[in-house]
Amino acid sequence: MNDIAGTPQTALVTGGTSGIGRATAAKLAARGIHVIITGRDEDRGRAAVDAIVADGGRADFVRADLRDERGAKQVAEEATRLGDGHVDILVTSAGVFPFGPTAETTEESFDEVYAINVKAPYFLVAALAPAMADRGHGAIVNVTTMVAEFGAAGMGLYGSSKAALVLLTKSWAAEFGPSGVRVNAVSPGPTRTEGTAAMGDSLDALAAGGPAGRPGTADEIADAIVFLATDSASFVHGAILPVDGGRIAV
Repeated sequence: MNDIAGTPQTALVTGGTSGIGRATAAKLAARGIHVIITGRDEDRGRAAVDAIVADGGRADFVRADLRDERGAKQVAEEATRLGDGHVDILVTSAGVFPFGPTAETTEESFDEVYAINVKAPYFLVAALAPAMADRGHGAIVNVTTMVAEFGAAGMGLYGSSKAALVLLTKSWAAEFGPSGVRVNAVSPGPTRTEGTAAMGDSLDALAAGGPAGRPGTADEIADAIVFLATDSASFVHGAILPVDGGRIAV
């Protein structure tokens, strides 16, 4: 169902101007859900909204650089206003994924990664989940990564930030699930998006280790997110769904 008691649902998708976030927003909108997307680039945000509207969906854009409690609260308040007083689905797709040796990591880059990948989702959930619980329904889907599950050289900073989000997913499921709010996560493997284009052949090499033998697409990851965000997954709580071409199996 796309509504509760006749009220159309609203979804907030962070990082919805490109890649996995944009694909997710488009698929949710195609189901009749009012989608609110966030991003830092006004032009890309408007383009994403225009594409959804052209396909018959409803969407709004909120410009935001999510990295702290204040920014998260402002986005939550604006999304709630645009959503006629409610946000029913939260997808935390915004993130950064720097790779490199531990010894070359600066404190500034460390803080930035944890601010965007951990702090912002934490305070978005803090701002939105209690109202979902009061209404007795809601869904939160976090986007993690396969490298949150195993050690990989050069991926300690990125992987550890997403590992924190894995634990938060399970903790939030225990905290808000009894009130009707489902909290789950999708764990993508190597995925071909605008953000990973610069990786070139190394993306293919990373993907070659899995049974699928290729990188995934943004649409393939988005399909899994939409599954967890909607009633098709009504009995799923606290799950980390691998969408990694089978990398979890090897």
